[in-house]
Amino acid sequence: MKNILLIDDDEIIQLVLTKVLREEGFRVELAQNGQEGIVKMNLIPYDLVITDIMMPYVNGFEIMNRLKQHPNTANASVIVISSITHEATIMDSFKLGIDEYVRKPIMVADFVSKVKNILSRSRDEN
Repeated sequence: MKNILLIDDDEIIQLVLTKVLREEGFRVELAQNGQEGIVKMNLIPYDLVITDIMMPYVNGFEIMNRLKQHPNTANASVIVISSITHEATIMDSFKLGIDEYVRKPIMVADFVSKVKNILSRSRDEN
């Protein structure tokens, strides 16, 4: 079972994505802000981290910087979900090594397809 860490401060996104990802057979650990996300990194190794950018305490860029340094997330794929559409922000995210940038509002079926694609790709690489 693939382990996913979802870091987002939006309760509706938390509920919807957690529900659909669990229905697809993934184990989802939820963090309600960046600070909690950093704490959750200590729990288990994750195959995928999904993070927002604009969050209280610790923003998504700091999360992205810390992911590759933490043993539980160093090899994890990363999806950013954000309402930010500024091209420089998107490019900065890719420079930090993310796999996908998904704009809010999220189209759930498309999002699940991207998650499956990324996780199957990472399995093929191992």
